[in-house]
Amino acid sequence: MIDAARINAIANASSIEELWAMHCRNMAEFGFDRLIYGYTRYRTATSLGDPDDFVLLTNHDPAYTDVFIGEGLFFHAPMVRWALDHDGACSWSLLAEMISTGTLTSQERKVFDFNRSQDVTAGYSISFKSMSPRSKGAIALTARRGLSQSAVDAMWQVEGERILALNNVAHLRILALPYTAPSRALTQRQKEVLGWVGDGKTIQDIALLMGLTSTTVEKHLRLARQVLSVETTAQAVLKAAFQNQMFIVEK
Repeated sequence: MIDAARINAIANASSIEELWAMHCRNMAEFGFDRLIYGYTRYRTATSLGDPDDFVLLTNHDPAYTDVFIGEGLFFHAPMVRWALDHDGACSWSLLAEMISTGTLTSQERKVFDFNRSQDVTAGYSISFKSMSPRSKGAIALTARRGLSQSAVDAMWQVEGERILALNNVAHLRILALPYTAPSRALTQRQKEVLGWVGDGKTIQDIALLMGLTSTTVEKHLRLARQVLSVETTAQAVLKAAFQNQMFIVEK
């Protein structure tokens, strides 16, 4: 049965730092003492978006995160790949199945070997349901050293629904807490052209409205995409609006 006091404490956390410390304590009680949470709002068919825009929380040792995150191993992690294509919880016993059937790629095997060298060998991954194909959140719950996957699976049979509920509530609270936009800023011209695109104007319309050539408008849009690290103008409009970089009248 879910502890109402824990749910209320998570729901009332006033900062991500407070929430994360609380969540790490909660998960440690179930034997998961190392966590990585990640969320992106700018996923595409070929990319998870700019890593600088991720919400990324972890209590892993830097010796682990400097490689797994810093060197980009996470992108080839089998359980990350699983999370991108599924919702819900998954036992890391899936890795043993992939090894036994020879379905791990060479890059995935590299991640598996690194995790094993860091005693990241047993646990569960939770992929949170998203209403937008551009966004995705997930958390990896690593069991404390010495716990086997079979022991973790047995515990999950008893406590799995409780653990899943606590993680879902924590995820929703993270999304509701204040977001600090990256420091990279659009120029006033880039804001203007994106604003007009957001209003449904064509390149030709924008050129006429701003007294520019179509080529110059295209240049401003291209530079705006580069600043925002996105692939399409539609993504740039979405991201600029989310960061409150559009529709601002400068004094």
